[in-house]
Amino acid sequence: MKTLKINERDNVAVMLDGELAGHKTALRDIAAGEDIIKYGYPIGSAVTDIKCGAHVHTHNIKTKLSGTLSYTYNPRRAELAPQPKRTFMGYERGDGSVGIRNEIWIVNTVGCVNKTSEILAREGSRLYGEKCDGIYNFPHPFGCSQLGGDRLTTQLILKGLVNHPNAAGVLVLGLGCENNNIAAFKEVLGEADERRVKFMNAQDFDNEIEEGLRLIGELAEYAAGFKRTECDISRLVVGLKCGGSDGFSGLTANPLIGKVSDKLIASGASTILTEVPEMFGAETILMDRCKNEAVFNKTVNLINDFKDYFTRHGQVVYENPSPGNKRGGITTLEDKSLGCVQKSGSADVSDVIGIGESVKTRGLNLLTGPGNDIVAVTNLTASLCHMILFSTGRGTPLGAPVPTVKISTNTDLYERKPHWIDFDAGRALSGDDLSDELMEYITAVAGGKQTNNEKNGYREISIFKDGVVL
Repeated sequence: MKTLKINERDNVAVMLDGELAGHKTALRDIAAGEDIIKYGYPIGSAVTDIKCGAHVHTHNIKTKLSGTLSYTYNPRRAELAPQPKRTFMGYERGDGSVGIRNEIWIVNTVGCVNKTSEILAREGSRLYGEKCDGIYNFPHPFGCSQLGGDRLTTQLILKGLVNHPNAAGVLVLGLGCENNNIAAFKEVLGEADERRVKFMNAQDFDNEIEEGLRLIGELAEYAAGFKRTECDISRLVVGLKCGGSDGFSGLTANPLIGKVSDKLIASGASTILTEVPEMFGAETILMDRCKNEAVFNKTVNLINDFKDYFTRHGQVVYENPSPGNKRGGITTLEDKSLGCVQKSGSADVSDVIGIGESVKTRGLNLLTGPGNDIVAVTNLTASLCHMILFSTGRGTPLGAPVPTVKISTNTDLYERKPHWIDFDAGRALSGDDLSDELMEYITAVAGGKQTNNEKNGYREISIFKDGVVL
């Protein structure tokens, strides 16, 4: 059996082959109560004596996580290697932003018009699809019967979709009687270019399909005026996400994404890391990389506020990893988190942003929100990520409204699911540095190469909810 010891401090190694590939084995005798060390950090403690060579998993480890904590700022800064100049072929927008797609998006203010938007997207594509990169709608169940913070969250997510530079044109589709009606939504949205954004209440027209298609036709003509031009890679904002993780996530795909994140940031671009619960147990790694004490304090609040969200609902903060994660070899939330934060690379943490906020400070940004895959990719899209790098070991077909680059942690998944997976990071187990290859792939996607989620029509959203629905 082949094993890999990740850090010299570790007392467990990862099994690389066999039925338990991705799981852990003890490198020495470990006494009950002793820390289990992986990645050089504790991932829990032994609940019984563990013999050298024994399988180390949920049957003999427990988490050490607890509620909110106090933290001390211990800055650790890293110098990023200079990068060669890279460009991609993107779409320059009138507001100074750049898109990597030239699509038309239908954004619903309320779930009641989901089917209407589906019909409009289908018929609009038939009539006008050749004038743009596609016409898409994103169903969701909210926008009515919501109160306070939940309604605002919905509005902020929808605002991010409306403002996204991958959309050359947007039809904001309402019903007319919802509490997130178009007039109310405009108060959050602010000013919008009337050539790029059209508004329609379905209740206001005898034939809402006819009127919607007329407006989509106008948007298609506007979109047709954009052509790809050469843009510097510093214009990109890239989301970092993992889902369906396994024991190889922290060994292959996530470290690879981290290397690429560093290369992007060294080139002047920005990346966004989310999934706050999957920072629990590894949060000090991010805190120590904060560029100053103000960002450190924001990061402390990010972590403790999300722990308070769990406890406010009567849930323990460590109710994770998922059953699929455990089958793949991940044992505790600390184990999962230490693998998850590998996606952040080594760059300084530049800022912390909230749901619906976009990057204000270039570099690595932390975004609040849960680890739930579809909510997280929605939040990243609403923060104006052009694309998302999404690592997975178990596999998932999920796609965001933006190109979602699926990166497999193991070669077997890449070979079994070629219609899901775009890039095989399993090759990194042999010591290959794939970061330049993935950078080239990202540049190609930015220039128009379609990812599997685009080819197969997987474009979904889910809006975070915390409160009462009437």
